[in-house]
Amino acid sequence: MKERILLIFIVALPIFVGSLLAQNKSSPIVIEDFEGDSFGDWQVVGNAFGDRPKRIENWWDAIPGVLGKGYVSSEGEEDSATGTLTSPPFIIKRKAIHFLVYSEEIFFLHGSKQYGNLAVQLLIDGEVVRMTVPRRFHAFFWEGWDVSEFIGKSARIRIVDNDKRSWAHISVDHFVQNNVPVEGIQYERKIKIDKPVLNFPVKEGNVRHFVQLFVDNKPVRGMDVALATDKIDYWVFTDVSPWLGKEMTIRTRQYYGNPDVLDKITVADEIIDSDDLYHEPLRSQFHFSSKRGFVGDANGLVYYDGEYHLFYQHNPFGWDHSRNDYNKSWGHAVSTDLVHWIELPDAIYPDSLGPIYSGSAVVDELNTTGFQIGTEKPIIAMFTSAGGRNPWSEGKLFTQSIAYSNDRGRTFKKFKGNPVLENLEYINRDPRIFWYEPDKRWVLVLHFNERAMAFFTSKDLKSWEYKSQLEVERLVDCPELFSLPVDGDRTNQRWVLYGGSGYYYIGKFDGKEYKPETGEIKYNYGNCFYASQTFSNIPADDGRRIQIAWGTIPTPGMPFNHIMLFPVELTLRSTNEGLRLFANPVKEIKNLYSEKYEWTDVKILPGQNILSNIKGELFDIEAEFVCEGSREFGFVINGIPIVYNVQKNLLTGGENKAPLTPESGKIRMCILVDRVSIELYANDGRIYMPIRAYSNKNNKGLKVFSKDGPVLISKLKIFKLESIWK
Repeated sequence: MKERILLIFIVALPIFVGSLLAQNKSSPIVIEDFEGDSFGDWQVVGNAFGDRPKRIENWWDAIPGVLGKGYVSSEGEEDSATGTLTSPPFIIKRKAIHFLVYSEEIFFLHGSKQYGNLAVQLLIDGEVVRMTVPRRFHAFFWEGWDVSEFIGKSARIRIVDNDKRSWAHISVDHFVQNNVPVEGIQYERKIKIDKPVLNFPVKEGNVRHFVQLFVDNKPVRGMDVALATDKIDYWVFTDVSPWLGKEMTIRTRQYYGNPDVLDKITVADEIIDSDDLYHEPLRSQFHFSSKRGFVGDANGLVYYDGEYHLFYQHNPFGWDHSRNDYNKSWGHAVSTDLVHWIELPDAIYPDSLGPIYSGSAVVDELNTTGFQIGTEKPIIAMFTSAGGRNPWSEGKLFTQSIAYSNDRGRTFKKFKGNPVLENLEYINRDPRIFWYEPDKRWVLVLHFNERAMAFFTSKDLKSWEYKSQLEVERLVDCPELFSLPVDGDRTNQRWVLYGGSGYYYIGKFDGKEYKPETGEIKYNYGNCFYASQTFSNIPADDGRRIQIAWGTIPTPGMPFNHIMLFPVELTLRSTNEGLRLFANPVKEIKNLYSEKYEWTDVKILPGQNILSNIKGELFDIEAEFVCEGSREFGFVINGIPIVYNVQKNLLTGGENKAPLTPESGKIRMCILVDRVSIELYANDGRIYMPIRAYSNKNNKGLKVFSKDGPVLISKLKIFKLESIWK
């Protein structure tokens, strides 16, 4: 028996050893993963890359797609810093070299005189034999070189940042030799769509995978996902109900990873881990946030047939911001009262023209587009097709496209003639369209040449004619243009023009050209406001100009990220400084009122707190202080001070500050309190201060206070608010 076992072993040994040797010849070789505390034998020249690898402490602070905790980056060093980082010599033993690369600079690279100033290079005998200039934006993705002709030769890798311009950076991670083709190995899986929701397992910090979905051999969706193969942080999803009953093919390419990466993707009736949906610790309770993924710019706000439509920049497949440009879609929610929102499937998805960037929507009442079917007026959405920001649109430029809905905004069809406005030299994006009644034409305002807004007109939303442009320093991103009556006088109108930050101008507009009558004016004094928009098509008997902004409030550890700020009504009023925008929460906030607490003419002494017995986390607070007797007064909300300094005429909310002068000797405050935000409106909306305000578990509660003397509060009302989520 022993002899038989020995014979089997002797016969099998060469087979085992041969298999092992074959495996060794094809197994990957890690050249460098930058997981150490230093660059080791890598040679540092200049100051672009610092003196050690960057380290990730929390996954939510990482560049998406990074592998492990260490990587090389020139981001975070001085903008003018330049230099190189060169590896020690190594022998090329495999047919390919793959690596992860990310660049913050995309607008100028290709075709510019500075091509190659941000690059990864392969050197043999001191000569550059391969070079990669980062092509993709805002996340780490695999790139590779075919080096089969150099097998057996000594080589070095050099990372280059010789670009002195602001925001021009390069990041690189995980160089590996393998025998994987440069274009990767394609894996696919077929799945029967017998349920409406396709779920993807996510592990934040995993390598990104570009996944495509095919039906009838045609690509229908593409997404970039940090797919989980072991531990799952949470599930993300996409609506696949249009293909119920069909077979779907799921494909991805692998460069250095797990071939079973598609195995856990599954169909279901809803999100797989939805048991605590809307009850998560950092979930805002009366501000809109998406079920999953990242919420960005407000897009396409439009009222139609009893519903307010909120579209927004959405990354449905991960926590990160626009660093995941591949996934940018138009998320969609509807409300009948501006307060309670129902999230619908994403409305507009990326395609071969690019991811779907910001834009706007209108109701085509006169059917100028010819898209109307029956009696329903079509909703038209115009958006930027961000060419070059996903694999489908490689080599294409930013253009403007339209889509239309004939079913009350539930589904959108893209116009077959897209794009309707070709690229105009440089980056141009974020189209804002509206009907200009005096000329019976559509007007388009387009963010143009980085520091300008351009104006176009059209009869049908398909063909556009350039009219003029306005270039000023702070008009960047997401333009908005509308008229408002001065002090409520509809015979005296002015036009307000602003960009993403909210800095605005007041002036005149003739349908072709905007002429400012003021300099730039600061709109909000908080730290979480960006990319707002106002609703189109508000009924005449309402007449309000209603605005929603993107609330830039990160929610680490949650399967969703950021919120939309609470809707406000905008008015234009005269002040001692001239005309100014005023912002106040829409009256529909009253739909959430529950318990009420009220005081009249109450005097607050230093050290006294009449609110100590009020418990909760959602509030609408209205207060009127008389500016006598006290040097400072205000509130402390969940540990965050809201303070008015009488001597300095200064209002502060946490670290945020705004100048504010009493009116008739009084300061009025309206404060909305949610789990991660406080929105402060002072003196009837003259000051608007939305702030990030995470609840302090050890310091929850309300306090009204006075310092260095008593303060009289002539009116104080506190309403507890109900959650909008059921």
